[in-house]
Amino acid sequence: MSKIMTMCDAVARFVPHGSSVVMGAALESLIPFAAGHEIIRRQVRDLTLIGPISDILFDQLIGAGCVRKVIAAWVGNVSAGLGHNYRRACEQGIPHRLEVIDHSNFTISLALLAGGLGAPYIPTYSLLGTDIPKTNPAFRQSISPFGGEKILLVPSLQPDVAILHVQRSDENGNAHAWGNLGISEEAALASQRIIIIAEEIVPHQIIVSDPNRVLAPSFKVCAVVREPGGAHPSPVQGYYNRDHEYYHEYHRATRTVEGNAEWMGQWVADVKDRAGYFQKLGKERRQGLQLKEHRYAAPVDYGY
Repeated sequence: MSKIMTMCDAVARFVPHGSSVVMGAALESLIPFAAGHEIIRRQVRDLTLIGPISDILFDQLIGAGCVRKVIAAWVGNVSAGLGHNYRRACEQGIPHRLEVIDHSNFTISLALLAGGLGAPYIPTYSLLGTDIPKTNPAFRQSISPFGGEKILLVPSLQPDVAILHVQRSDENGNAHAWGNLGISEEAALASQRIIIIAEEIVPHQIIVSDPNRVLAPSFKVCAVVREPGGAHPSPVQGYYNRDHEYYHEYHRATRTVEGNAEWMGQWVADVKDRAGYFQKLGKERRQGLQLKEHRYAAPVDYGY
């Protein structure tokens, strides 16, 4: 059976209140902004957000009051530094206090890797001698049974759902992604279920023509959403570039609670879907983000 559904249906069915959700696993690219905005519009509450260097999508979800807990390496605005909503939540409890579990980019990847392997933890030397273990009570220091040296045990993470943006997918969730993938594969394998957001839906024959590019097993995929431009303002390799100015505009607009509410109204609440979002963005600006040149990979021969 086809798993294709609308964004509204996918979020309504598979991102309930209280979910743990990994998003932005590809770092600065392939961020599922369209999915995040639908979560905000549906007023999903008490989420636990999991991710590496989490860009402004986490900040938006926090400012909208959707988030109870953050397990991440960093939350902010890569282009401008601070995430104003995240800072207000942590320092002033606006809109409410957050529980923050600190990781580095490396240890969040190890936690998800352990989750995908079904292992309780993965040992590492990383973070020993830093203050991060003091702010993450889940870390455990131990002694290696092999060399007797001090090690850090990173416990596994198994999120309820991974929301992953990709270039293309078939109707059953066999998805191709390329470019910088960050920890997308680890996130997919660790999570209980996966929502695939795709720039385009392609025949299964295209997917199996390049099996090594498949991101995750399709049996874990619960929904496939066709959403061209769904990662804007982040880039999608081979489809569109990063909208740098959008990040700066967001940074200026959200300096105050009132400014954030106005921005959220204009870009999320008052636009019912991605079509309305792009109508507001404007055709000229969107065209300016399109590819300037194509750079195709060499063909691969899977013959035998």
